[in-house]
Amino acid sequence: MSMAQIAFMILIFTAVFSAGQAAAGLITVGRTRRAVNQRLAVAQRTGSLGELVVELRKARGLTEDGRSIFSWVWLADLVIRSGVTVDPRRWALAIVGAVLIGGAGAFFATHNLLVAVGAAVALGIAGPLGYLHFMAARRAKGLSLQLPQALEVMVRSLEAGHPIPTAISLVGRELPDPIGSEFGMAADEIAYGATLEQAVARIADRCRHADVDLFAAAIRLQEKAGGNLTGLLKMLARTVRERHKMRLKIKAASSEGRVSAYILTAAPIVAFIFINVANRGYYGDVIHARFIQIGLGVLGFWMLVGNLIMRRMIDMRI
Repeated sequence: MSMAQIAFMILIFTAVFSAGQAAAGLITVGRTRRAVNQRLAVAQRTGSLGELVVELRKARGLTEDGRSIFSWVWLADLVIRSGVTVDPRRWALAIVGAVLIGGAGAFFATHNLLVAVGAAVALGIAGPLGYLHFMAARRAKGLSLQLPQALEVMVRSLEAGHPIPTAISLVGRELPDPIGSEFGMAADEIAYGATLEQAVARIADRCRHADVDLFAAAIRLQEKAGGNLTGLLKMLARTVRERHKMRLKIKAASSEGRVSAYILTAAPIVAFIFINVANRGYYGDVIHARFIQIGLGVLGFWMLVGNLIMRRMIDMRI
């Protein structure tokens, strides 16, 4: 290959790479704008501030007075922490789809109706709950990253002479989800008649995050005892950043243990699937034997115990 051909290939690669970077940037900017304007879109569909507050609460699975619509406390807590929009119709369609996929996949793999029904029920329950847990963890990470920025925006607004409700409203307008929607809802509640302490307490109740609890406690303390709120928020922003750094250090320190846990958990499952694909009769000929069923059950139980032990070893919290 001549030098001219090499240079031409490099130019093509550069052009394709630049086009990919530009497309990714446009998609990211579009997502950010949609996230920032999500609450504004809800405001455009409503006619008054009261309707906006009620609509935003309904989207979070809350009643008009701020209570959860779910009777099970653990489910209400999970839904609120996830930040997923509560839409019964979409949720029903998603659960039905998970049931059908789980049942069809299990029946195709085993040709056993009882196993298919069990897999359908398991996926119909575990699938939505797993998605809510994933969204809750993702939202908690976003709150941890965005809260120092929100506090800095509030500090600048207070230093410019704005009152606290205006600073909270500015955060709701300028920052994307999840922190933007939470502070925007608080600003709407304050404008609707709630006190600052009540609105901040509801932020903490909706977020269920330790760093947000610190912010709510700082606001309550300043409301009761007075003092320099600007300095308090600056110190709180620094504290939240240091806590996030500590979480990253803990994650790095426990990374070896987590990877080992993943490998030890996945290796038997992968080997079992590979053996079944390579030779269907390897387990199929003896799977009906009582001894084999008991043995596989015992192995599965000890895998579960091992996973719980490894999780306790690497689960370090601050």
